[in-house]
Amino acid sequence: MLTPSTETEAADIIRAHVESRTPLALRGGGTRAGFGNAVNAAETLCSTALTGITVYNPAEMVMTARAGTPVAEIEAALTANGQGMAFEPMDHHPLMGTTGTPTIGGLFAVNSSGPRRFTAGAARDHLLGIRFVNGAGELVKAGGRVMKNVTGLDLVKLLAGSHGTLGFLTDVTFKVLPTPKTSVTIVISGLEDDEAVRAMAAAMSLSVEVSGAAHLPESVRGRLLGGTLPEGPATVLRLEGLAASVAVRADKLEVAMTGFGPVARLDSEASTVLWREIRDVAPYADGTERPLWRVSMAPSRGHELVAGLRLRAGVDAFYDWQGGLIWMRMEADPEADILRHGIRTLGGGHATLLRANPAIRAATPAFEPQSRPVALLSERIRGKLDPHGIFNPGLMTSGVSQ
Repeated sequence: MLTPSTETEAADIIRAHVESRTPLALRGGGTRAGFGNAVNAAETLCSTALTGITVYNPAEMVMTARAGTPVAEIEAALTANGQGMAFEPMDHHPLMGTTGTPTIGGLFAVNSSGPRRFTAGAARDHLLGIRFVNGAGELVKAGGRVMKNVTGLDLVKLLAGSHGTLGFLTDVTFKVLPTPKTSVTIVISGLEDDEAVRAMAAAMSLSVEVSGAAHLPESVRGRLLGGTLPEGPATVLRLEGLAASVAVRADKLEVAMTGFGPVARLDSEASTVLWREIRDVAPYADGTERPLWRVSMAPSRGHELVAGLRLRAGVDAFYDWQGGLIWMRMEADPEADILRHGIRTLGGGHATLLRANPAIRAATPAFEPQSRPVALLSERIRGKLDPHGIFNPGLMTSGVSQ
């Protein structure tokens, strides 16, 4: 494990590996260890010694921190000032069964985005600037401390979600926002998946500012909030903001949702716990290696994908992002071919095999499906930033659709 404490030291290490054409595995805190295809590298370059918040003025709502800074340290500083990361990054510990420490650089490297994604944007949408070492051992700076128009390649957005295949992040600058004062969750009980999709769409069309919309089928409902959600499948809708505003909006939403089924309301404390569990995919943090897919597609089609898969395989699933994000745990085989066909048939989307045992990961692309033009473009970009292919070789191997 190589743990540089400065950018210069990191650049020196990378240059030495470039000269010897020796691959490097890049990682942050290791909370997603086991994700993706096997990386053929004898040494790991880790950012955990690059720590510390370097610039933070709460009035500006912008923070700069070194990539290895623990997320807990970031959150503590933000909470003390009534602020937070609006994109709700998940904690992968329970789901992946790992013991590492989540880092701010790792968070942006995987573009970790939680339930508020469909209203607040993804992690990359909050990232303003980065410093990183490319595959030639050169220190690169991109972006800054303000949002601005970009021409050409937007390196800030490219590095977010690149999983350490384009560069070694050393420093990140990102915007933060005030934390909502309170929240409540409206629960509609008893809806089947297709009915829940209609209910969530109706809720989103109202002027009540829903900030979380998820559907929890009966198979997962009892594994959330200590099993205290009302009986039957639960469709949950979150409202956040000032207490008086939330109360008025909750009353309006309750009235509108009574046409779909029985309605209940969770208070702020229960709401906070529930959405943290949804964010961290608590129903599938079961200590197993059963294949787990994270599928993103049109909110109106996700339930059709799940229904089709259930005709041919054992599948357990629940829905976030108004149905646009599907967490699917397979009982045995990942069924990548069936999944790829289903996604393509239903208008497109993409899937990430987040968890599986080593044998399945070795035989299954981590990303399904990817069009040939996108794959070729990705390779061209990587050829510019990591010309010798020393960063995480093989990790992002994709299933390319014809």
